[in-house]
Amino acid sequence: MDWIIQLIKVKRGLTPEDYRHSVNEGVRMCLESGTTAIGEIISDHRLAPLYRSSALAGRLYFELLGHDPVKFGRLLDEALAACLNNDGKFVSGLSPHAIYTIGEENLPMIRDAAAEGMLPTSIHLSESTAESDFIFNSSGTLAEDLYPFLGWERYLTHPRRCTSTEILDRAGLLNVNTLAVHAVHVNLRDAEILKQRGVSVALCPRSNERLDTGRAPVALLKKLGIPLALGTDSLASNDSLSIWDEIRFALDTFPEELSPDDLFKMSTIGGAAAIRLDASYGRLTPGGRADFQVVATAGNEQGLLERVIWSGTLVDVYLSGQRYAWSN
Repeated sequence: MDWIIQLIKVKRGLTPEDYRHSVNEGVRMCLESGTTAIGEIISDHRLAPLYRSSALAGRLYFELLGHDPVKFGRLLDEALAACLNNDGKFVSGLSPHAIYTIGEENLPMIRDAAAEGMLPTSIHLSESTAESDFIFNSSGTLAEDLYPFLGWERYLTHPRRCTSTEILDRAGLLNVNTLAVHAVHVNLRDAEILKQRGVSVALCPRSNERLDTGRAPVALLKKLGIPLALGTDSLASNDSLSIWDEIRFALDTFPEELSPDDLFKMSTIGGAAAIRLDASYGRLTPGGRADFQVVATAGNEQGLLERVIWSGTLVDVYLSGQRYAWSN
């Protein structure tokens, strides 16, 4: 997991201005690739106003991580305070980062806070074999490299002989308001738990490819009827923030498992449902937010959706019925 350490080093070297530029650039890239509503994980709640003042909408998940219960309690209080600043366009949620970056004794605090505040949650789940090894055996690169790098050696546990999904389920953190991101290394029992609890899963195939973490068991997830969405993760592990790029890559990666119809649904109403905003987003309905794209296509050798995906050219983006002014 050298990439995690490198990412932490990079983040530690960024200035507040760097962060502001990163957010503004990310917002621009989303809009100019046709994305108008997002589920975004924020590690610094002070960046939230940049999203709220943008043309985007969606849900901001405030990130939580750490082991020390006192420090974690303070972080949770700060995140909950940030969650109160909803503005109509963006609503809030909590994002416990991953089971390997949070002390297990802190999980009930997250569960109770989310339930009391009616806050959806998003968590990175079973993204890599490194995570699976760490949770099951307390071994591997997370134990040997990441924990010493962060000074967390004292928080290493005895082998738990279970999966991340099982730990989260025992803590009561899996329910219909939970979005599990990646789910690359979930097994059959894990997938059955996710289905039983009503959890949605966001697939991020380009990120998984770049970080060489494997491929999600899409056939299993579909067979069980687990609600699926499509995400880009972030520019830290992806080439763009374009969902169109992600759709095309997913079609190449899962040609037998995912159809154009599947991926279009995952990228629209499926994504809105995953972040619990499908009442107003993800489709054009009376009373909903009028977000849509104008896409030019050519030829007639394929069906309309296939032409849009493979050869469509984005012409215009509308937000709440208003045409987006391109930066160029």
